[in-house]
Amino acid sequence: QLKLVESGGGLVQPGKSLRLSCLGSGSQLDNWAIGWFRQAPGKEREALACMGSGGANTDYADSVKGRSTISRDYGKNTVYLEIDSLKFEDTGVYYCAAGWFCSLRPDHQGQYDYWGQGTQVTVSS
Repeated sequence: QLKLVESGGGLVQPGKSLRLSCLGSGSQLDNWAIGWFRQAPGKEREALACMGSGGANTDYADSVKGRSTISRDYGKNTVYLEIDSLKFEDTGVYYCAAGWFCSLRPDHQGQYDYWGQGTQVTVSS
């Protein structure tokens, strides 16, 4: 059974960068599409970025496009999400999830079978 654990969240000032990690155990993450999601207070969960299995393709939501990078470290069985130029509206709980294909569509969230417990990111001055 695949288990995902996120880390790297915390309190960050606006304009700074943050790198979140998603560590997998029980299965190799390169066999899965990995997505990063954010749930802001009072809002629905939003897909931010995803990468296909084996790093085949990537996609980014408009909210983070141009200032974020999703990447894999195969040796560490870890997927990262780095976000630069953080904004107040980046505050939320960040989740990684493993699924069958890279998609940011809200109606495709159900194909992500495994989810981490989330890590809190607070952007505040």
